[in-house]
Amino acid sequence: MVLPKSMRLKGHKCFDYLYREGRRYHETSILLRVVKAEPRHYKIKKHQSQLLSCRCAIAISSKVNKKAVIRNQLRRLIHEHLRAKLFGVSDHANKWILFTLKPPSSNKDPAQLLEECDNLLYKAGLTYEK
Repeated sequence: MVLPKSMRLKGHKCFDYLYREGRRYHETSILLRVVKAEPRHYKIKKHQSQLLSCRCAIAISSKVNKKAVIRNQLRRLIHEHLRAKLFGVSDHANKWILFTLKPPSSNKDPAQLLEECDNLLYKAGLTYEK
């Protein structure tokens, strides 16, 4: 399952801003960048002006795994987890989030990967329970 359109972060200006200004949180196989949303970098349509949750993106390089099938499985796993955790939480509607998977993530059990994801969300103050 993919993220709803209202939660997706798109556009190179948004990613440049995230890499330049974002605060980083590390785990062994995931890096999380969080930044306060900057609307001038994102084209907002009139019907999307009222955000219900934060905008998220996931970056998985071919260094994680050469097979696109595996990278897509990891992406879908994290998308589903983020959707369950953050969709409709308006407390963080002004945040942009970027998850970057590191090479050790392809060898991890999905449960361990999601636990690291929860730890990072907790460190960043986006959720209140681990």
